[in-house]
Amino acid sequence: MSVFRRLVDKIVGDGTPPGFTGTLEAHESVASVAELRAGGHLVATSLGLWVPTDDGPRRIGWHLLSKVTWGNGELVVIEADEIGAAGDAVLLQDREPRRYALVEPGKLPQAVHRRVTGSIRSRHHRDLSGGGAWFVQRKVPGRDGIVLQVRADPGTDQDSVRVLAAEVAAKIREALK
Repeated sequence: MSVFRRLVDKIVGDGTPPGFTGTLEAHESVASVAELRAGGHLVATSLGLWVPTDDGPRRIGWHLLSKVTWGNGELVVIEADEIGAAGDAVLLQDREPRRYALVEPGKLPQAVHRRVTGSIRSRHHRDLSGGGAWFVQRKVPGRDGIVLQVRADPGTDQDSVRVLAAEVAAKIREALK
């Protein structure tokens, strides 16, 4: 972190709410903050969405938010876990949705929507026997390039998705040469 930024942050703060115990990266900036009815805050930054946990705030990178919806005073977040790789593709599996009731949403829902959709470069759903899979090319905050993510629909055979994901990743790599 530059001396100038440390000085400014010390004087005016870094945009995080009082009591926030997360540690922002040197190049991470706060876009929006909203207080939760259950206590704590959601903090949207340039790198992801900070959510409260029993162990303190945890950042979810924008590229790992599968779906976020806003309604009735709640932000509903579906986070994905990276469960493996298939060639250059990253295989994802969604967690159960988590609901965050906000005291005052302010600009947080719009900031989250803008960041999540802004990370997506392309997306395509492919029907497969017994289900299907989403193929999504995304920008990972703070990194150069695009990553291919593949998320199988519930009930879809993971082995067939893994094989198809590796084939798609190889064809993308060849097309970019």
